[in-house]
Amino acid sequence: MRLPTVNYPESVRVVGLMSGTSADAVDAALVEWPDGRNAQPFRLVAAREDPLPRDLQERVHALAAGRVSAERVLAELASLDVELGARFAASALAVIEDAGLAPDAVDAIASHGQTVAHHPELHATLQIGDPSVIAERTGLSTVADFRARDVAAGGEGAPLAPFFHHAALGSREESRLILNLGGIANVTWLPAGAAPEDVIAFDVGPANALLDGVVRTRSGGATRFDADGARAAAGRVDDALLERLLDDDFLRRAPPKSTGRERYGLAEAEALAGSFAGRDEDLLATLVAFSAEAVAQACRDLLGGAPDRILAGGGGVRNAALREALAERVGCALEPMDAAGVPADAAEAMAFSLMGRNTLLGIPNHLPRTTGAAGERVLGEVIPGRCGAIRPRA
Repeated sequence: MRLPTVNYPESVRVVGLMSGTSADAVDAALVEWPDGRNAQPFRLVAAREDPLPRDLQERVHALAAGRVSAERVLAELASLDVELGARFAASALAVIEDAGLAPDAVDAIASHGQTVAHHPELHATLQIGDPSVIAERTGLSTVADFRARDVAAGGEGAPLAPFFHHAALGSREESRLILNLGGIANVTWLPAGAAPEDVIAFDVGPANALLDGVVRTRSGGATRFDADGARAAAGRVDDALLERLLDDDFLRRAPPKSTGRERYGLAEAEALAGSFAGRDEDLLATLVAFSAEAVAQACRDLLGGAPDRILAGGGGVRNAALREALAERVGCALEPMDAAGVPADAAEAMAFSLMGRNTLLGIPNHLPRTTGAAGERVLGEVIPGRCGAIRPRA
């Protein structure tokens, strides 16, 4: 995807890289930002999605699920750190080429990395995809490890994208709910005219993580997801199972809160797949209802208002059954983020591009209210590019 050229006299060009809970692809977005505190006007120069090989995805899932033997786990962690770093570097160079630019026309790369452990209760989070490999292979300064600084400051380390949502998708005229449907569902509540301290955001529960895990488990690995939600749409909700799933301490917790595969991952998907005696379609329909009702409960109980619009992104937007269940239970139709000027497929990578720009400029790049951090911080560690300068572009 390449957008028309518009030149701003003073700008910072940063490639944002994102690999989410599903570990199915690397999203890359090259964005041109103002050289200062303001996020607007911004320009998405180019964006792409590079699928990860199935064996690499399965290795990430196995590591995150604790399925690697004790004698191999450190070697596997180190190996994946390097291999993912190389994949991220390739995606960064590819999106720069898509834009018709040379690497030296870009200021930096900002990489979220691949989360393999997230335990805010232990004040710990771990993302891999070695930024030194990215910097060495691209020659560009690389910003990474955003979550670690937030956690060190007493926060959950997530969600971080609400900083971008407020900057790029906030409105003076209408209240908006930004809904990201990745492996995990998270929401950002933007009241009309919201200041940063007015934003509420948190992880809600599973979106695709359990659905994909059940499909892979029941198919013996032959299928990775329910394409378009067709199988879920053909099923019937098991009310008894849905009631058990909704009796969840995490759903009842007040924000700030975050979660991941350690709670809604391979182990839980396998347990559900193994214990459910009915049709696959009925289990998938029930998990769709679980995700939709979790979001609806969050809107009713934790956000304190009904949005004028719901803008959605993430892979779950492609699941028609999930879209319909959400619209029914939340009471508001979902629109893609594209309707507000942010391509949904690029949104998370754009978020880390903005955060990386702020790191380079020494400007805070998170919302402490949404993560629980003690105060504003500049998140991210910088690996200088080959020339040693943080921002080599003239």
